[in-house]
Amino acid sequence: MIDKLEFLLALAREKNFGKAAEICGVTQPTLSAGIKQLEDTLGVLLVQRSSRFLGFTAEGERVLDWARRIVGDTRAMRQELQALKSGLTGHLKIAAIPTALGMVSALTTPYRAKHPEVKFTILSRTSIEVLAMLENLEIDAGVTYIDNEPLGRARSLPLYTEQYRLLTSEGSPLGDRASVTWAEVSRIPLCLLTPDMQNRRIIDRLLREAGGSDPAPTLESNSMIVLFSHVRTGQWASVMPEKLAETLGLTERLRAIPITAPEAVHTIGLVVPQREPMPPLTAALVAEAKHLSAIYGLDD
Repeated sequence: MIDKLEFLLALAREKNFGKAAEICGVTQPTLSAGIKQLEDTLGVLLVQRSSRFLGFTAEGERVLDWARRIVGDTRAMRQELQALKSGLTGHLKIAAIPTALGMVSALTTPYRAKHPEVKFTILSRTSIEVLAMLENLEIDAGVTYIDNEPLGRARSLPLYTEQYRLLTSEGSPLGDRASVTWAEVSRIPLCLLTPDMQNRRIIDRLLREAGGSDPAPTLESNSMIVLFSHVRTGQWASVMPEKLAETLGLTERLRAIPITAPEAVHTIGLVVPQREPMPPLTAALVAEAKHLSAIYGLDD
């Protein structure tokens, strides 16, 4: 039964029989037969299909919810038994929004010092993708905003606050200022993240409220490294979180100028599935998150 539920979850993620089969390491006929067996066992049609995947039936959507719960609990049980047998081992998958990628090492480095047999995969994703991957059991945890948009059924823990800086060179407009306002920033050309990023939506709102019009960046990218590399040329400016600018490293030519009026602050946190008992790998990550939260004064 569990393997059939895994097939169903893979199909929900990939929305394609062939790709789902590849992810599960089986042939497409094997995956299709497995889902058909699940339908026969449950006595309902789960998948709308012709020669290709067309979606899930209403019953299929409900079974998907149960599948996520059952498969998640099964994986957690196996992980706990393995931990009891030989200590904490395995593979921890984390997805983080681009602006928080530089801070993930503050979690993974002390984690690995305590549990050297655990391996990590760190992915860069939008906030919406982080929550979707968490829901579909593609990742164990996410690092994203926890105070700006709905988190769904995820459990969250604050890590640190994000404050914004104008990143520019000394010779550029506003580059000689000790601080700037959002209204002033709204009047200069900027390179920013793409609109699908929550950081961009936050900055757009702040600039729109200050300047009265929609921002029109001269360059967009889904990579903070791309934005930073352009700012380093001295010919571009951007808005970045303070901690990210510090992580990337400021050169003599670059300045990170506080943006005030208003001083906007958002909270970045760890998100994990609502599951009890918590899988041992995830529980260890939550422990590190609580320690980091305490360092930045966000613990309860």
